[in-house]
Amino acid sequence: MQEYKDQMGNTLHLPHTPKRIVSLVPSQTELLYDLGLTDEVVGQTLFCIHPKAQHDSKPRVGGTKKLQPDKIRELKPDLLIGNKEENDQSQIEELQKEFPVWMSDIKNLEDALQMIMCIGEITDTVVQATRLCKSIQTAFSIFATTVNSSPVKVLYLIWRQPYMAAGTDTFISDMIQQIGWYNVLTEVRYPELSAQEITVLDPDIILLSSEPYPFKNEHILELKMICPGAHIRLVDGEIFSWYGSRLLKAAAYFSELKAEILHP
Repeated sequence: MQEYKDQMGNTLHLPHTPKRIVSLVPSQTELLYDLGLTDEVVGQTLFCIHPKAQHDSKPRVGGTKKLQPDKIRELKPDLLIGNKEENDQSQIEELQKEFPVWMSDIKNLEDALQMIMCIGEITDTVVQATRLCKSIQTAFSIFATTVNSSPVKVLYLIWRQPYMAAGTDTFISDMIQQIGWYNVLTEVRYPELSAQEITVLDPDIILLSSEPYPFKNEHILELKMICPGAHIRLVDGEIFSWYGSRLLKAAAYFSELKAEILHP
């Protein structure tokens, strides 16, 4: 019997290395496949879209916040992997009565790397997890040498009608800091903002995420009316908010984004 502690402080006791895993979070689902656990993943959510082949073929257990417990039971998992922010607390608490559930709680790059290593330990893929973490750390370390301290104020919008933005205690906000910019918000979580409040914030840059709201080019014009002096850009929401193996692509993406915005 092996004992593990998740990022929320819960203790799990597993009699053996999990062979039937249901993943409840898209970024962690992708991570499991990149660790070589294609056969072990027996179920995932509707939003676990990468890799496409597994999205098309693996059983689905509902959405991240609207899980379908009966479908999970049918799969007879020996481990569920979820996330504090992305999954519904009451549903997770119910599932914990029946199954071992490992929960992540990720606010920054360090948390993400710890999560990858913990999942590597639980699934007996420590070698793969270590290699992945080292590659991510190396990429971010190289990128950090290009970061300057110029005060660039950024507003990152995730929703429209009403506008919602990423607050200071989010993984997205940490990614903004990794670029060398800073979040113009002081609020935590994902506050709603009026057009007038956005004008008062006066960000230098407004980033419009591709998810969960699919911002398009017409929304750039809309925001230009609110903040005519801001540089407004559509960005890949997966790169900014997925904290698994997609981080391998993040540093290069941020480097290109920064160059295009600051030196068009």
